[in-house]
Amino acid sequence: MPYFDDIRNRFQHETMLKKLLYINIAIFLLAQITIISLRLFNSDGTEWLAYAEVPSSLPLLAMRPWTLLTYMFLHVGFLHILFNLLCLFWFGQLFLLYFSQKHLLGVYLLGGFAGALFYIGAYNLFPYFAIVRENSFLLGASASIMAIIVAVATHVPNFEVPLWLFGKVRLKYIAVFTLIISILGVSSNNAGGEFAHLGGALIGFIFAKRFHAGKDLTKGINKLIDGIITLFKPRPKRVKMTYTRAKTDAFYNKQQHDNEKEIDVILDKIKRSGYDSLSAEEKKKLFDRSSKS
Repeated sequence: MPYFDDIRNRFQHETMLKKLLYINIAIFLLAQITIISLRLFNSDGTEWLAYAEVPSSLPLLAMRPWTLLTYMFLHVGFLHILFNLLCLFWFGQLFLLYFSQKHLLGVYLLGGFAGALFYIGAYNLFPYFAIVRENSFLLGASASIMAIIVAVATHVPNFEVPLWLFGKVRLKYIAVFTLIISILGVSSNNAGGEFAHLGGALIGFIFAKRFHAGKDLTKGINKLIDGIITLFKPRPKRVKMTYTRAKTDAFYNKQQHDNEKEIDVILDKIKRSGYDSLSAEEKKKLFDRSSKS
């Protein structure tokens, strides 16, 4: 369909930052439409979310490993996605001033994975979460965004960002402030999210430090993504040869026979009228033939 082809072509030519924003928005709208549709039929509407959120229960996670990826693109509350995407937009632009499009995607994904692992580890390690462990789930892009924030703050800590009411604030202070908030909230109602922030922050810090050392933490995951994309790319159609080997040989032999006949005619003409009677083209053919012999 031309309409969807146009959307696909536009999406392919967008920056990685915009692609991440669009994916998050599209999934949010799709989730909202699904929830509303199910509620119209007297269903809870949100039960299916458990198949896209990361569970803290290890047996449940073993049955739903894909949630380690899907959760970082899923939002339900409007304010939740609004705040996350505003942060992704602001700090993503700063990130792209110093790093590449692929680095952005790699840090987003690695930050999300690390955030999920920190959340799962904390809920299975600390007795404080034993009561809620079997019914706790994590969703949202905040761990991925935290990785981006800390990465750029580690790379250019003294870069100043204008904040309303506060004036210009250095990136390192913004990163430290968000980390403190997350640490203080590890026993709150959003404990899972705060642990995820810490995991994302760690990835952002490691990425920036390794980048300074000339190493790319995202190289492996980007290579994996490129390989997956290549698998789904349409392969170029092979051009079917119209001549078989036998036909090609027959064509070559016929051409050689025709050339021999032309040379015989030219030689007969020389016998009858002499070399000077040949045209320029006939002389050239005779010369080409003699040089090949």
